[in-house]
Amino acid sequence: MRAVIYEDYGQMPQVREVPQPAPPPGGVIVAVAATGVCRSDWHAWMGHEPVSLPHVPGHELVGTVVDVGAGVSRWDEGDRVTVPFACGCGKCVWCRQGEQQVCPRQTQPGFTGWGSFAQYVALHAADTNLVEVPESLSDVAAAALGCRFATAYRAVTTHGWLRAGQWLVVVGVGGLGLSAVAIATAFGARVIAVDVSPRSLSMAATLGAERTVLCADSMSSETVAERVRVLTDGGAHVGIDAIGLPGAARTSVLSLRRRGRHVQAGLLLADDATTALPMDRIIAHELSVHGTHGLAAHEYPAMLDLVAARIDLSTLIGRTISLEDVPEALSSMSEPASSAGLTVVDMSR
Repeated sequence: MRAVIYEDYGQMPQVREVPQPAPPPGGVIVAVAATGVCRSDWHAWMGHEPVSLPHVPGHELVGTVVDVGAGVSRWDEGDRVTVPFACGCGKCVWCRQGEQQVCPRQTQPGFTGWGSFAQYVALHAADTNLVEVPESLSDVAAAALGCRFATAYRAVTTHGWLRAGQWLVVVGVGGLGLSAVAIATAFGARVIAVDVSPRSLSMAATLGAERTVLCADSMSSETVAERVRVLTDGGAHVGIDAIGLPGAARTSVLSLRRRGRHVQAGLLLADDATTALPMDRIIAHELSVHGTHGLAAHEYPAMLDLVAARIDLSTLIGRTISLEDVPEALSSMSEPASSAGLTVVDMSR
């Protein structure tokens, strides 16, 4: 099969022929129709999140089941599916409680094994993790669900407890942040978007952000947060670091009103993994700090209902590319964003 592969961290990926996978026990093989290009893939390529080399990245996918492994009972060849990026084992205590996103034996396409920047991808524990894709969603739109939209949905709903009329500050409006803007707006919340890119902020405003703050490199977290507190008349009820930078996390926390909730959705890896937060503020204002790690498959129906009723996923997509374009798209994430919105690979191109 054709796939994007790299032999070492930071080495320019190549598109070439590699062996096609076989279905694992309890798993399936999916013919990839579309797949998102996510900053998490960039982190793995850079070595911030170790993977076995050589490696095929990619984890935001939609496709059709073409081969079914032993022990699978819920899925057949021809089923059109997507999958969370964190796939539970289906057997441990966490999975039995419905918390597959924190399964200690989870598999992640594109991280624990080869991923979806390929014609075919192997997915484990299919009966636990696969999600049927509604006919109303195109392949490209369904790939936009990916880890970013699903992670944003859980951040806004489960951890943020965001309600209509409350303020949400989204720090970093790449694919994850723009998804949070769209979801919060669909719930009737008021959104303020913070970013260094005018183009990204413009897209956030189009998706429903009521206010935007353009950050210059010289602006401190304290300065940006003070601007947010003024614009929101005392601070946001919920803040999300949607990019994964120490300054973004600090800005989110400092932007909150008393009893506010910070959700860390962007990955903080390598030297940033032990980022310090303003604990004096957290204690004095009784702020809550939450991590979020994707969305379990059984939670997808509620998210899909919201999408069907109030969100046009195509508005989140900045550009559509071919598999041959992935190496350039991945490597370009090392530089400041040159385009807004999600990048999706259409395998039919």
